[in-house]
Amino acid sequence: MDELHAWLVLARAPGLHAGILQPLLALLHSPTAILTSSPSALRAAGAPAALFDWLQARAGGGDQQRLAEDLRWLAAQEHHFVPWGSADYPALLEHLPDAPVGLFVRGDPEVLALPQLAMVGSRSPTPTGRDTAGHFAAHLARCGLTITSGLAVGIDAASHRGALDGGGRTIAVCGTGLDIDYPGPNTALAAAIAAQGALISEFPLGTPPVRHNFPRRNRLISGLSLGTLVVEAATRSGSLITARLAGEQGRAVFAIPGSIHNPLARGCHQLIRQGATLVETAQDILNELSPLPPETGMNAATAGARTAGPTEADAGSVLDKDYKILLDALGFEPAGVDILVARTGLKAEEVASMLLILELEARIEPCPGGLYVRRAPK
Repeated sequence: MDELHAWLVLARAPGLHAGILQPLLALLHSPTAILTSSPSALRAAGAPAALFDWLQARAGGGDQQRLAEDLRWLAAQEHHFVPWGSADYPALLEHLPDAPVGLFVRGDPEVLALPQLAMVGSRSPTPTGRDTAGHFAAHLARCGLTITSGLAVGIDAASHRGALDGGGRTIAVCGTGLDIDYPGPNTALAAAIAAQGALISEFPLGTPPVRHNFPRRNRLISGLSLGTLVVEAATRSGSLITARLAGEQGRAVFAIPGSIHNPLARGCHQLIRQGATLVETAQDILNELSPLPPETGMNAATAGARTAGPTEADAGSVLDKDYKILLDALGFEPAGVDILVARTGLKAEEVASMLLILELEARIEPCPGGLYVRRAPK
């Protein structure tokens, strides 16, 4: 059995991670030796009972079909397996006590070594939250940071798309085997990420999207990254788990505040109360991470000079007085026609007509329930 075969077998061992693997390799020297050593040698090397029992159970070779399927998947040019301790294994992840035995990769494994920022948030964000995630990701990607997220619908997807739109790199950490198409709505996005970054997973091929896999995935999102930015999150949210893990791993935690009336801002406010860095601009993140690693080709000072803050003029032509009054009255929280009539003194039919024009000009977006929200300037 060669080393790749041995690594693929160990990747399926339940409960095996770097904290267990490292002392085994120190004494037995190779993954092949772990699989072929005698029971007494494994006990002497400190193999835990669960691993020992699993190795004994597979001694009959019953996993040959799975191994053959793994090798067929790896035959594709963009498919890779990166074992713990190898040159391509990300350094920030390698030193975590529960680092994975290896990573399945679809795309370019070299992006794993690039400096990364994790971006996470709600699966059902507000339009403003989705826009904010996309704009931040695009700007930070242009500044040299690779955007890492979890490929979920909502803020994750907006962050990945923003990085791609900014011409940068992005990494999706998946909670399934990489041969599983999940989530379905992001199939095209996954292909784009693989072409301009990578999808990765610690889970063997064929692993379905079971609930308990996603908190495990979250520790990799934070563990790969210099810091984690939470865009929108409720107080009971997987994004807060990722932020907590980032703090435990010694990484920076950032949160974007929002309206006190927005339930999806409460998780961010909770993080800020607990010590997360309050973020209003991408520059706040760059300042906190400064000096950025040399491979970004950027530092906080040059990043700030590169793009000025957005202005109302960026959104298009200058508005006449009534349209400006209406847009200012709308703000960045959803509101309906009745509320806007009360705020502006304009007639209902005027407001309805003006909202249509503003929507066509991409200055506002419709929300469920006949509400509208102002779009953040790009």
